[in-house]
Amino acid sequence: MTTQTKPHTTLSSKTSLRWMTVTAMLMAVNVALSSFGVPVPGGHLYLNDIVICTAGILLDPFGAFMVGGIGAFLGDFFFYPTPMFVSLATHGLQAIVISLCVRHAFKGRKALGAGLGVFLGAIIMVTGYSLGRAFLYSTPEYALLKLPFQILQATVGAVAAMILCFRFQLLELYRKMGTP
Repeated sequence: MTTQTKPHTTLSSKTSLRWMTVTAMLMAVNVALSSFGVPVPGGHLYLNDIVICTAGILLDPFGAFMVGGIGAFLGDFFFYPTPMFVSLATHGLQAIVISLCVRHAFKGRKALGAGLGVFLGAIIMVTGYSLGRAFLYSTPEYALLKLPFQILQATVGAVAAMILCFRFQLLELYRKMGTP
């Protein structure tokens, strides 16, 4: 005689499933937005920084790294593989720093911590891609030529993520879902 038991569902398993779902969804959006750029005079503007900064604000450091680093790596791998390792390191570190600032800087004042995080993340992104381009293409001039686009991309990503998470209350909605 066997006893049948119901599957054990705990709050932590539901939370883990939500975390995995949100992380995977944001990673997929990052891959998609890494695949194309908005043409601007003299170059392209990539919108994936919006997703990376948003993930940094919403997720823990590991989830933020998965979305930022692994997501950008996969986007480059599929569409333009030359800078994929630069993307992994730069966007991964950017997302981790944002997540850590949100969670540990200015306790109780998430918006202030997020503001510091996206500012530091923008500096990491611009510096990382400038150094990465100078190394990959063996020309500092090319890195300097692309610097205004990197600054614009970092600024758009930081501002849009702050608006999404705090003005449109995405962070509050994410917390109400019962995620960590």
